[in-house]
Amino acid sequence: MIIVTGASGTLGAPLTRGLAAADGARVRALSRRSRTGEDGVTWHRADLKTGEGLGAALAGAETIVHCASDWRHPKDDLAAARNLVDAAWKQGAPHLVYISIVGVDKIPYPYYRVKHQVERLIEDSGLPYTILRTTQFHTLPAMVLDALTKVPGIMPLPTGLRVQPIDVGEVAGRMAELALAPGPARRVDDMGGPEVLTLEEIARSYLRARGRRGVRLPFPLFGKTARGFKEGHHLAPGHKAGKRTWQEYLDERRTGG
Repeated sequence: MIIVTGASGTLGAPLTRGLAAADGARVRALSRRSRTGEDGVTWHRADLKTGEGLGAALAGAETIVHCASDWRHPKDDLAAARNLVDAAWKQGAPHLVYISIVGVDKIPYPYYRVKHQVERLIEDSGLPYTILRTTQFHTLPAMVLDALTKVPGIMPLPTGLRVQPIDVGEVAGRMAELALAPGPARRVDDMGGPEVLTLEEIARSYLRARGRRGVRLPFPLFGKTARGFKEGHHLAPGHKAGKRTWQEYLDERRTGG
């Protein structure tokens, strides 16, 4: 049995579908709300934050893929991971596969700090584990640019930043491979998108795809977190594993593909 946390999320949804399509795979998706199973997936109600229902949800687990996360409440992620690890031990120490982010050990952004704490918790747990770090999904810069263009004709744009966006479907495919592997691999190679672009390049192509013009108003960012991003600690230029480009993402987003 493969358990997926965060199974209705941006990564968890395509991952769960991919696992369910694998020959012989039995998949159980966890949710805080009751859901109807479909396409070979059974849903089980459990609350990672409180631990309610978690023991029963993990019954028979051979592999747990931990995708549940909330950047708005990062401290909850650490509590959830502790509850998950404790519950996993009571189920005979299944393989725990965790998705993380490139740069969590070097950039002091609060959400990144918690992701790194979760990594260390898993590494020290004694459970067999696999951890994959990736660069940001295409959806993140798109969400940021959506917010920065709220005022028509004006786009405030932080300076000195680069991004390496990656397709979430490709990450889901890699996570499925790791979950279906015969054993744990500990920290595997980072996974980055196919291109490293400046935020200015990202913004220009975004505006073209939206058919909009905007006066870009550059402004500097300061502080330790900004320096970490400017130094590129969130990038993986030596691990360009992704194939789908930012422009392809924009084209498909525009056409609804």
